[in-house]
Amino acid sequence: MMKNTWFATIAAAGLFVLAGWHTRDMARGSVLPLPAPDTTGWTQLFDGKDLNGWKHVGPGSMEVENGLIRGHGGMGLLYWAGGKLGNCTIKVLFKMKDSNDNSGVFIRIPLEPREEWMPVHYGYEVQIDNHPETSNEDEYHITGTLYSLTKPLAKPGKPGPEWNEMDITLDGPRTIVFVNGQKVTDYTEGQPVPARKFDFEPFRGLRPNSGYIGLQNHSDNDVVYFKEVAMKPLAKK
Repeated sequence: MMKNTWFATIAAAGLFVLAGWHTRDMARGSVLPLPAPDTTGWTQLFDGKDLNGWKHVGPGSMEVENGLIRGHGGMGLLYWAGGKLGNCTIKVLFKMKDSNDNSGVFIRIPLEPREEWMPVHYGYEVQIDNHPETSNEDEYHITGTLYSLTKPLAKPGKPGPEWNEMDITLDGPRTIVFVNGQKVTDYTEGQPVPARKFDFEPFRGLRPNSGYIGLQNHSDNDVVYFKEVAMKPLAKK
């Protein structure tokens, strides 16, 4: 990834700029209603037919091909425009086109995205990349981690073209990620994280309990297919 000079301005302006974005975000008013849940309580955010309810920002595009979401070009983000999600589990079924490809599932994005870098720096990316070492990155950048922030508890990612299931639970300030039935991440806001190494890594700091979610189209050299994106509210405590 390349450093975005526009985003450096945001970093310098800090909360003032974010507050301005928040005002514009709230001014939009309407929020798309969630589809009805199925008999098991899961709400499908992608119907396998079109991208109704989704919006794309940044370079490239995402489209539906043979019932699957796939990216073209990048780096961009396809986000669910139906509002913020929290206190729920998000289920994502994905596979890589090649033996290994790069993408990510974004969570806890504080504001509705207008471009691709705000989610990177102010949300979390649950990484999709089984071999980060090929990009000179370490295990903090492997499938199922909060990109550059958490050390994996397991490394169960399957190579393409095998299907993977990622289950991301947002329980208040706690984020739990399972990949193919194995826990990879269990992180609570405020726990220590490594220092930032690269300009394209997220800024450190607290994230909101709820936020927008999205899918990354990384580049034409990193194609990941998504078959299902669903959410299920957590049982009330």
